[in-house]
Amino acid sequence: MPASRLSLAALAGVSAVALAGCAHPLVVDPAEYAADPDCARVMLAIPETVGGLDQRGTTSQATQAWGDEFEIVARCGVEPPGPTTEQCVNVTTASADVDWLLREEDDQWVATVFGRSPALEVTVPRVRADDAVSELLAEFSGPASLASVNNLECL
Repeated sequence: MPASRLSLAALAGVSAVALAGCAHPLVVDPAEYAADPDCARVMLAIPETVGGLDQRGTTSQATQAWGDEFEIVARCGVEPPGPTTEQCVNVTTASADVDWLLREEDDQWVATVFGRSPALEVTVPRVRADDAVSELLAEFSGPASLASVNNLECL
C-alpha cells in the first residue's frame, strides 16, 4: 500500500474513533427570555461539572445539561415567578443566598430561582437527587445570584 494511501487509512480510522466518542447535543427548548443579556452572565458562571456529571452540549441558547442519561438541565430566561405559596427552599452557600421554588413533576424536581430576573430553572431527575436536591441547587446558587434581584422573597 502506498504511503499516502496508508496515511489516509490511518487518518480515517483515527477520525472514526474520535467521532464515536462525541455525544449528540441534548435537545432543550429555550426559555422565553433566553436572549436576556444577563442570562449570558449567569450561564457562564455555571460549573462544567454538576453533581459529579460532566457538562454536555445542548441545542438552545442559555441552556446547559449534565450527564448522558437522566440529565440535569438548566435553562436561563424562564418567566420569573410572581408571589406564590409554592414550596420555597433557601440555599445559602459561601458566595450566595438564593431562594428556589421547588415542585415535583412526574419523576423529576423542577427548581426555579425566586426573587431574581432573569430566572434560572433547573430540572433534576429524582433518580439523581431525590433526597439531595438542595445540595445540587447549591452548585447553581452562585451563578443564579448574578441575576438582578426583583424584590420578591420566600415566606
